[in-house]
Amino acid sequence: MSSKKGSEVRGNRKSALIGTSAGWLMKLLAMTLRLEVRDDWGSSAPAKDLPPAIYTLWHSRFFIVPAAWGKISRGRRKVVALTSASHDGDMVAHAMAVFGLGAVRGSSSRRGVAALVALKKALKEGSDICVTPDGPRGPRYAMQPGGIKLAESTGAPIVPVHVLFSSAWRLKTWDRFVIPKPFSRVVVTFAAPIFLPRGMDAEAFEKRRLEIENLMIQSTDDA
Repeated sequence: MSSKKGSEVRGNRKSALIGTSAGWLMKLLAMTLRLEVRDDWGSSAPAKDLPPAIYTLWHSRFFIVPAAWGKISRGRRKVVALTSASHDGDMVAHAMAVFGLGAVRGSSSRRGVAALVALKKALKEGSDICVTPDGPRGPRYAMQPGGIKLAESTGAPIVPVHVLFSSAWRLKTWDRFVIPKPFSRVVVTFAAPIFLPRGMDAEAFEKRRLEIENLMIQSTDDA
């Protein structure tokens, strides 16, 4: 019974309604922002010009990225986001659906293997994926190894996503989740891709994990 509970995807009408409402609020707020998107990877090119990528951003920065993605992709590239199998993850999945983003449900603590298989399948079918390597529970700004392992095993590049805010609210959550204030300026940068070699030993793997973690921390204004 416990293994079944640990593998289930949670969600109900309440979480779906809250998530969808949150998605529309995110969309409306994004319309007021002075949003600048810098695309060093080239996501705005047609999907056939670039291989599927693993977009990586800190959990606290997630609020504005779907709108930024829509601005550069304009429906030409499909993307799915990794969200937890919990009710919170269900809310996030429904919020992402407002922006036309799909979702894969799972985390290291629940449905981890199933989520990994689904992410590999999405990449193989040509979809980009989006992961928050310090989510869903932290610690904040600590890169968990899952995204690195996925990049190593599939050959898909990691594209760090940096988000800077001119003025924002920071919630008292474990990640100090950031919500930009209306009419403020937000800069979202899709950075240059990072390709990882296959078959790294433990020492090389940890070295690359730390390099990417430090790269993302250096581009975070409150780290």
